[in-house]
Amino acid sequence: MSDVAEANSGTTAVREGYAFDEAALTAWLEANVEGFAGPLSVEQFKGGQSNPTYKLVTPSRSYVLRRKPPGQLLKGAHAVEREAKVLFALHGAGFPVAKVYGLCEDDGVIGTWFYVMEMVEGRIFWDATVPGVSNEERAALFDAMNATMAQLHSYDPEAIGLGDYGRPGNYFARQVGRWSKQYFEDEAAGRNPDMDAVIAWLEANMPADDGASSVIHGDFRIDNMIFHPTEPRVLAVLDWELSTLGHPLADFAYNAMMYHMPPHIVAGLGGADIAGLGIPSEKDYVAAYCRRTGRDGLPDYRYYMAFNFFRLAAIFHGIKGRVIRGTASNAQAKERAEAFPELARLALGFTRG
Repeated sequence: MSDVAEANSGTTAVREGYAFDEAALTAWLEANVEGFAGPLSVEQFKGGQSNPTYKLVTPSRSYVLRRKPPGQLLKGAHAVEREAKVLFALHGAGFPVAKVYGLCEDDGVIGTWFYVMEMVEGRIFWDATVPGVSNEERAALFDAMNATMAQLHSYDPEAIGLGDYGRPGNYFARQVGRWSKQYFEDEAAGRNPDMDAVIAWLEANMPADDGASSVIHGDFRIDNMIFHPTEPRVLAVLDWELSTLGHPLADFAYNAMMYHMPPHIVAGLGGADIAGLGIPSEKDYVAAYCRRTGRDGLPDYRYYMAFNFFRLAAIFHGIKGRVIRGTASNAQAKERAEAFPELARLALGFTRG
């Protein structure tokens, strides 16, 4: 098992500072989750560090609980109620996500807001090269991921109850503005000449707003999916904390970043022999998405790529600031902070064609 998989897979005893009143939770579950029957034991997932995630084990079945972290939080951060809302709507529309059983907006139960959803059993691939399967299955897994993303972008947000889930239109202008501001204001993390150049290029080359808007995941990677135990089929897409209404092609290009992403940063195919592994080429992967979504092509694809590497670099720059200030709780925070300059360089590469 890789270091990343080891750090994120499975559960551990509830970490110090993250425990809560299990009797109070049991009472809430009995009152709000149909069919719940204790006794209850609680474990904490190693991953899910932004919003602490727990496995709730009972004699007949297991559940997953996601909560806001304990302590003082930034306004609007760690919005588990948004995650619950998007999961509830997408599950109702037939999209592969875990079923939500209940949302608690009362701090008095376990100290923070939380929601409880079904525990989906299957395979998570922490390595984007998907070791241990045949080339034929690997190709089918990538095609299933592509089809799942196209399905997400096919929904009319209004029709599935998510018309108010974000601001439609001007997505790139708003996002470049937001992340640039965050980057410039974090003086502790410092400036980077590659990042400065990328921001200038993104501002000068922004595509015309075509009004395209859909529910977007914001972190659509192969390691944020649970695949069927034996079939090349997506059972559940995980980690919706960055989801909003936005431009579907920004979301797609984020997923396609895997073709350029060094595997030591996040799950990526950088340096892999994709043809030898049976993985579709980037060109074929783009073509499959275009076919599924009725597009002739992606003329601004280079911009979408530069934007996504910039956005991820800005997120890692923020982590770097938190590491310097001593407020980063994630075990991988230092590694992510160190990867920031590399992401800025990769973003700059796309500005140069």
